[in-house]
Amino acid sequence: MKPIAAFFGALVLALTLQAQQSVSYSPPAGKANGKKVVLISGDEEYRSEEGLPQLAKILSQRHGFQCTVVFSINPKTGEIDPNTQTNEPGIEALDSADLCVMLLRFRAWPDEQMKHFVDYYLAGKPIIALRTSTHAFSYPNDSTSAYKKFSWGAKDWPQGFGKQVLGETWVSHWGNHKHEATLGVLEPGAEKDKLVRGVTALFGDTDVYEAYPPADAKILFRGKVLKGMNRTDAPADYRKKTAKGVEQGVNDPMQAVAWTRAYKNEADKTNQVLTTTMGSATDLQDEELRRLLVNAAYRFTGQKVPKKAEVELVGAFKPTAYGFNGFVKGVKPADHELK
Repeated sequence: MKPIAAFFGALVLALTLQAQQSVSYSPPAGKANGKKVVLISGDEEYRSEEGLPQLAKILSQRHGFQCTVVFSINPKTGEIDPNTQTNEPGIEALDSADLCVMLLRFRAWPDEQMKHFVDYYLAGKPIIALRTSTHAFSYPNDSTSAYKKFSWGAKDWPQGFGKQVLGETWVSHWGNHKHEATLGVLEPGAEKDKLVRGVTALFGDTDVYEAYPPADAKILFRGKVLKGMNRTDAPADYRKKTAKGVEQGVNDPMQAVAWTRAYKNEADKTNQVLTTTMGSATDLQDEELRRLLVNAAYRFTGQKVPKKAEVELVGAFKPTAYGFNGFVKGVKPADHELK
């Protein structure tokens, strides 16, 4: 009997560990809309491991989406570890998802995990991409992965998934990192877009990125570089040189910080995409940024966008300041469950 007991004990332990690799949020009774959202966290700097669970709670509890959040997990401890770039257990949840929300940076997942992401993408399903997702993947130069072309520095698929699909890769910090915040200014003409219903301006304490979306992108917001870290701070007024070698005023013109596009992929399917270079956990303290993302979730899953979507925070949300190695240690996915 002892070997049988040991077997079942090991099985229970394995199932427990598996359950701890992601966190799911079901809508309140009678509120489910039948749509499933998978939110993929995995960046070392902008605390997606804190921001995406809060966004998932809003989408599920306020709007009826079934949400699952997956994380970069340290395989030895089972803890959330943004510095673990090669392990994203639970990513198979994408197989049945209606929408993917991602905040990734320089991931190099094993092929058996990456395949779920690529299959989702090739199926032509929608993507909401935040902040460093423009440089989501980075496989080593000597990698033999079938998905190496997704790397931000790829040569055979120039600048990889970020540039090709989302519309931009990593270029530069345009504003002064950690010293100059971003005011997202609505692009003239974009006020008619359903994604900006109830949204007039965005604010984030992260800086503006240099970005050049392709001609087929529709710019929704441009980022005004502020002199400080507060929404009411005056615009910055200095000049700097772009990555293209052109000197210009830092706000003349302003860089794009949120845009949409419809991208026809290699499988001849079209992905609806919202990319924003904002979206850190601290940025998600901004009500209007949260509303933009909720609006996109409605629109991309074929539902009517509310006139003014409810985006009140669910539970306590005091995000950790962004920065490398600043993540809270010892946290497991189960710690993000609704209390």
